[in-house]
Amino acid sequence: MKKLLLAVVFCCSSFFAVAQSGYNITITLQNCPDTLAYLTYYQFDKTLIKDTCTSIKNGKIVFTGKTKLEKGIYSLVSQKKAIYFDFFIDDNTQNLELKSVASPNIGKELTSINSPLENEFFKYIQFINKQNTDFQAYKGSVVLKTKKDTLALNANQKAIEKSITEYEENFMKTHKGTYIGDVMNLKVDKLLKEKDIPKASNGRPDSLAVYNYYKNHYWDNVDFKDDGTMRNPFFHGKVKKYFESVIIPHPDSVSVEIDRMLSKTIPKSLMYKLLLAHFTYTYETTKLMGFDKVFVHMSDKYFKTGKADGIYEDQDIVQKIIKRADKIKPLMINAIAQDLYMIKAEDFSKMKAMGFEDAKNSEEMTKVYYKNEPTVSKMYVKLSDVKADYTILVFWDVDCGHCQKEIPKLIDAYNELLKERKNVKVYSVYMQHEGEKYLQYIAEHKLPFINVYDGAHFNNAIEKYDVYSTPVIYILDRNKAIKAKRIEAEQVKPIIESLEKQSTAK
Repeated sequence: MKKLLLAVVFCCSSFFAVAQSGYNITITLQNCPDTLAYLTYYQFDKTLIKDTCTSIKNGKIVFTGKTKLEKGIYSLVSQKKAIYFDFFIDDNTQNLELKSVASPNIGKELTSINSPLENEFFKYIQFINKQNTDFQAYKGSVVLKTKKDTLALNANQKAIEKSITEYEENFMKTHKGTYIGDVMNLKVDKLLKEKDIPKASNGRPDSLAVYNYYKNHYWDNVDFKDDGTMRNPFFHGKVKKYFESVIIPHPDSVSVEIDRMLSKTIPKSLMYKLLLAHFTYTYETTKLMGFDKVFVHMSDKYFKTGKADGIYEDQDIVQKIIKRADKIKPLMINAIAQDLYMIKAEDFSKMKAMGFEDAKNSEEMTKVYYKNEPTVSKMYVKLSDVKADYTILVFWDVDCGHCQKEIPKLIDAYNELLKERKNVKVYSVYMQHEGEKYLQYIAEHKLPFINVYDGAHFNNAIEKYDVYSTPVIYILDRNKAIKAKRIEAEQVKPIIESLEKQSTAK
């Protein structure tokens, strides 16, 4: 009998341990119109499905699993993929019971049967919603006829913002050390209190002190070693805002901040992987000129050193990133432009007579080249030989629709710069080999540039200058250092004027 009793106790203990390691989320949603529902969670910049309930009976929705749910903000989502409400999951809410009513007041009715802290979170959401509703109602009732009316509206808005700030700060203090407290800490901006703002020399509030406090305290109490930090709707926006609006907008500053942030994570953790992938993609695809330097930094520091291994399921992606970064490294701002050995458009007939246009493959082209190399080498118009304070380097094609719009604009910009006595030249590279068509365009448009093309098939400008589409415009200084790249024709003149101002100011 004793042995049997011990066996029963052992089995019960084992069952309890299994139950504790899993999750059970039971939601009673009165008037629920759905036959199925989803359990989703936030993860950095995405919302992912964790579980699906396929048998809703009398509004009872149950999600169960054998392993614990990761800490995060989760959502109950309808079968039409609309969010009913959010709630949080931590170590203490793996077995959670919630109830509400499927109605416009779903948030007001929402409550947890077995988690007081969950209810505190719901009360916060209800408070925020009420403040917003009250303000919109007030705003709709006011007719802004006078300055006094506008001041009253602004005062009402500030009062609401103050009450929200006080509520959030009190929530953080009361629930410090909890997961939902950490989430609130992410949401709330750390601002210097108005009473603590020092005066500048002009007697006004010191805006620099305000900024420095904001930047220095931006990440206070944020744990980058906890993957739960990114499972909410606030973390991604906070990261984005920091790099776009808070730090100095310079590629070197951005690279330093990225390294600092990644150093706070656990190597190979999900937080590390997602941040690394995010920064790599962001600065590979950025439209901000010069910020591809950050992408090159990511490749050199993380991908080439093996610190990015395991980030992607396809290891080939790592090699593609390295290859791409190496390709654009010589094209970064302030890098010396790679030289080009081009042939003048007017020499097309001579090159054709030598057989360059008739070669059918690389082997035939090589034979033609070496046969005529002494003559061809004297015909080169080298980019490095162009003497000008600024060289506008443009790659284009006669038949390119966008080029047909941009080249006339470039002609206008060039002529305007000449009228202002700017020492500027345009090194115009035609990317095809239809010489007659090129010469015809030059004649019809009176193209006042150094008009060249790769007549000897020597340069591979597509790879050298990353010309994956046309037109592509670079601006080089007198030393052939790249000062601007991949710009529109209408930007050429203002950029050169800005460069001149910077040069004069030094």
